[in-house]
Amino acid sequence: MEKFSIGLDYGTESGRVMLVRLSDGEEAAWSTVPYRNGVMDTALPDGTPLAHDWALQDPEDYLHVLREGVPAVLGQAAIAPEQVVGIGVDFTACTMLPTLADGTPLCALPRFRSEPHAWVKLWKHHAAQPQATRIEETAARSGDGILKIYNGKYSSEWFFSKVLQILEEAPETYAAAGRMIEAADWIVWRMTGNERRNECCAGYKDMWIKGRGYAPRDFFRALDQRLENVVEEKLSTTMYPLGSRAGGLTAEMAAITGLLEGTPVAVGVIDAHAAVPACGVTRPGSMVMIMGTSLCHMLLGERGRIIEGVAGVVEDGILPGSWGYEAGQAAVGDLYAWFFKTFGMDPDEATIKASALRPGETGLVALDWWNGNRSVLMDGDLSGVLLGATLNTRPEEIYRALIESTAFGTYTVIKAFENGGVPIERLVACGGLPLKSPLVMQVFADVTGREILLPRSLQASGLGAAMHGAVAAGAFASFDEAAAAMAGGFERGFKPNLEAHAVYDRVYAEYMLLHDWFGRGGNDSMHRLKALKLAAASVPA
Repeated sequence: MEKFSIGLDYGTESGRVMLVRLSDGEEAAWSTVPYRNGVMDTALPDGTPLAHDWALQDPEDYLHVLREGVPAVLGQAAIAPEQVVGIGVDFTACTMLPTLADGTPLCALPRFRSEPHAWVKLWKHHAAQPQATRIEETAARSGDGILKIYNGKYSSEWFFSKVLQILEEAPETYAAAGRMIEAADWIVWRMTGNERRNECCAGYKDMWIKGRGYAPRDFFRALDQRLENVVEEKLSTTMYPLGSRAGGLTAEMAAITGLLEGTPVAVGVIDAHAAVPACGVTRPGSMVMIMGTSLCHMLLGERGRIIEGVAGVVEDGILPGSWGYEAGQAAVGDLYAWFFKTFGMDPDEATIKASALRPGETGLVALDWWNGNRSVLMDGDLSGVLLGATLNTRPEEIYRALIESTAFGTYTVIKAFENGGVPIERLVACGGLPLKSPLVMQVFADVTGREILLPRSLQASGLGAAMHGAVAAGAFASFDEAAAAMAGGFERGFKPNLEAHAVYDRVYAEYMLLHDWFGRGGNDSMHRLKALKLAAASVPA
């Protein structure tokens, strides 16, 4: 009888359920379940308005993925529940929420339904930038190296920026919360009845260091006296390694999903990190690019090095036994989607017209900061730039320039790794974009001057989550074994055009002039403009 595992892949707009055969990694069935409330960035479901830079979600939508998606894949594949040996969960991060001590989301309580801070704060919630800045300043004064693994930076997207924002702007909500928890850990808690926080989210987003734990009490007290005991009061001091078993499926969840009670569930993992073994990468040297609404750059290393602009370096953070490096770009697919929506241009038409343009032909260069900068500057208040436009500039030229800008952002990350002594021998890409846009992939290859390989499964996060479920269930002794059986090889790739690369190096030089001028203090106009925008938005009409 064939055995399978299930990967639950929680993304920005939807959750994907993947049923994967253990013997060869074949994706037997999958189901994508859109979140019914989507990304709430203008108002709550009851109409309560949201301020600029907010991005919230409804945790009930995550449970809906289980109710709808799991029975769907079991039905598609026509398999029996006992054939599923384990379940793994990956989640876009940092996505977090406040709950009661028993895990009930505060937003599910009538008295908190209209309180924005009671809902899930999605990864791209950037309204906590003032709190992130204060965390950086407090850490710098402490001299304790608290943010060393993050290069002294702390993002508005991350856990304690959001916790501090809740405390300062909604103290009653903070007081009512028995737990502040990553959504990856919350859904595992709901599935198993066990609160099991994973080392991956804790290390990359939550200021937790293996062998040391969270930042000390005096650091949190320096941020705000009310935060002094936040770890003991609202988090947990126990973390669980990747691939470990969080528990078994509860009777309630078994009834909802159609699976057997007690089916092993792995501890959670960040979506990008889950993708690495699914791409067949279990050793240093290959940078995995998970390309979707945003872009994550993942790299394994034998040692932990501090690399300029890298968002985090965590021991055992991607796979046990290796140091895991993470960098990223906050807007890639989201940036292209903005273009299509703003210019009213069909993606296929834009791609055809942009593909006919040669490198340098547009006369444009852009900065890819439409959603802030994650790497290498780590500043959510930065914004986009388009330079060189004229009255003759056509929409497809702007689209091409935006694609090139995102490739330049990745090139900057690659150079940072190599300057820090971490070599990159090859690039591997997965996610939605490699499947949708050969133009994007060719531009990335031409800009970086490197071949980009594509694994058999481009939905690598879901496949990786299924691997986590299989390892946690004991079907494989290690991720090496799981990857050997389930990942498959590389089916195709994109080779760089060396002539195009030479031209792009000249355009990239212009990109870096703008990058450093706006991003490293030469011109602070982006921050001033954002401050003016926020001030204007706060004045009643």
